Amino acid sequence: MIESTTTTFELKLFQKDILQGIPQELPNYPSDENAAVSHAPRRRIDDLSVEDKKLAIKNALRYFDKKFHPTLVKEFSEELEKFGRIYMKRFRPDYKLKARHIDDFPHQSKQAAAIMLMIQNNLDYAVAQHPHELITYGGNGSVFQNWAQYRLTMQYLATMSDEQTLVLYSGHPLGLFPSHKDAPRVVITNGMMIPQFSEDKHWNKYNALGVTQYGQMTAGSFMYIGPQGIVHGTTITVLNASRMIDPDGSGTLKGKLFVSSGLGGMSGAQAKAAVISGGVGVIAEVNEIQCDKMVKQGWVQEKFTDLEKLISRTKEAVTNEEAVSLAYNGNVVDLWEALVKQNVKVELGSDQTSLHNPWQGGYYPVQVSFSEAEKMISEDPAQFKKLVQETLKRHVNAVNTMVERGTYFFDYGNAFLKQAKDAGADICKEDGAFKYPSYVQDIMGPMCFDYGFGPFRWVCCSNDPEDLKKTDKIATDVLKDIYKDAPNEIKQQLQDNIIWIEQAWENELVVGSQARILYADAEGRTKIAQAFNKAIKEGDISAPIVLGRDHHDVSGTDSPYRETSNIYDGSQFTADMAVQNFVGDSFRGATWISLHNGGGVGWGNVINGGFGLVIDGSEEAGKKLDQMLFWDVNNGIARRSWARNDGAIFAIKRAMEKNPQLKVTIPNLVDEDLI
Repeated sequence: MIESTTTTFELKLFQKDILQGIPQELPNYPSDENAAVSHAPRRRIDDLSVEDKKLAIKNALRYFDKKFHPTLVKEFSEELEKFGRIYMKRFRPDYKLKARHIDDFPHQSKQAAAIMLMIQNNLDYAVAQHPHELITYGGNGSVFQNWAQYRLTMQYLATMSDEQTLVLYSGHPLGLFPSHKDAPRVVITNGMMIPQFSEDKHWNKYNALGVTQYGQMTAGSFMYIGPQGIVHGTTITVLNASRMIDPDGSGTLKGKLFVSSGLGGMSGAQAKAAVISGGVGVIAEVNEIQCDKMVKQGWVQEKFTDLEKLISRTKEAVTNEEAVSLAYNGNVVDLWEALVKQNVKVELGSDQTSLHNPWQGGYYPVQVSFSEAEKMISEDPAQFKKLVQETLKRHVNAVNTMVERGTYFFDYGNAFLKQAKDAGADICKEDGAFKYPSYVQDIMGPMCFDYGFGPFRWVCCSNDPEDLKKTDKIATDVLKDIYKDAPNEIKQQLQDNIIWIEQAWENELVVGSQARILYADAEGRTKIAQAFNKAIKEGDISAPIVLGRDHHDVSGTDSPYRETSNIYDGSQFTADMAVQNFVGDSFRGATWISLHNGGGVGWGNVINGGFGLVIDGSEEAGKKLDQMLFWDVNNGIARRSWARNDGAIFAIKRAMEKNPQLKVTIPNLVDEDLI
């Protein structure tokens, strides 16, 4: 068993603090308020009127007893001016937010306790990008809008029963409503706006008012598991990109160079993925605190601030066929331009800056320092935007030159292509189409999503590494058994994932909760989950397990610039799939469900959803996971099949053969000459 470093006394104080919800007396500011943690940049409020600001303060005060209003009105006004948001920092708890054993959380419902574990993991200093501002990743991916919402939600979860459902509106706990034991314990929506009010400017205003938030994908749905959550998908992407450019299709990056940018909570996976794939990864990151954090956690191995030294080390590593990750603490445009100037061969290139959020710290201009840019965001937003767009033009020019020399460059679904086009960069062909594909168009869509393979994940609620090791062994055995009789169309996906899970422990992927991810189809997910449930029942695994996935999956997300970019029947601009998935999961057994506007490519450009399912070894859990996981994957395959994607047609026909109750409308293909 894992040894706890929390004393009985500390545990009781922790539980007492959760149960009180919003304190009855004003607490002191947390003792570590000025600690060296990464903070969100000041948000713009220059477009808020005086009446808007009054409304924001009035909205914030409604969480508190009137006796505190004279003190808090001044405090919240100061926060709004200083941060551009009202985070209610006085109410951030003093205890350490982290994943713990499920029984450490005060609870009446075991399912609710599991959700509390997941929330705290999203706000762990080792996990979250800007923990004091409740932002997990992506620059603005929020768990809650403020600390009052966090405290109320934790109190509701601690006191609710299995006959109630907690409703969350963009982080705000609307309340507990009567339901039943098979209903979701929590239903979450984030950023669900009337379409006419779903532009970036609307997010900035209504988030400042405290009435909506950008939940990204797994931030606002409590399903984030640190950089590991994306490192596997990034590894699969890099391996398959390498197969596309390698004549023998081996998939190894050995002796090859991969260049990109971003070492945040999601983008930080790139460095580790390059190493796992056997190559040299050079990743730029402008934020020194974030860069140092990723080095300390082992996600990147070496850090450089001098481009000459970095390029010298890069050449050495490629020549020696090392598997190594190198961080450049500086602007990615400086990096690309230096590579062009010195004629360095780059086999693969991409970008994972947070360009869904370009004007609020998601992408930084090359012309000024990081600290100067941070000030400019709020003090001179027009100039900041001008410099960002000039930087994007230089960024694209350098990439274009490298592509002419043989680099395979792909968009990583972060709105790079869209923002570059908006900036007037040379990013489009003569017909107006983008020069470079989305990684989903070329790689993830046709090779994985169409066949039902996507980011399945689980979290051990014991928080015990030994339980995680057991799940790794179980998952490996299940996949090897499936591989024996698998059709050739999916053998490569299965083999990649068997290698991944066998090497997972030595790759040191865990940050925060004891979690794991792999790409699996409906058969793999269901069989692995059933094996987990059996192990819990028999006592081989000591506590419940949370099942989940990234929203970036087969069925979870409608996004014409990323997840559904390899759909060409016009429906890539519709959002029926993600909404249907959210609804369908709710009555097939999900413990909690979420539906979001925004995530990855920006507000108004994507609708996505996810779920969490707690399994406890019971027969009921087995029935729920059978029903829900089958639907959660095959909904997306059916939609992709109707779009005439060959792999999806194959996969859905195979699914119908396995389950006679599944009846899906198959498209009749049309002769192009007839049209």
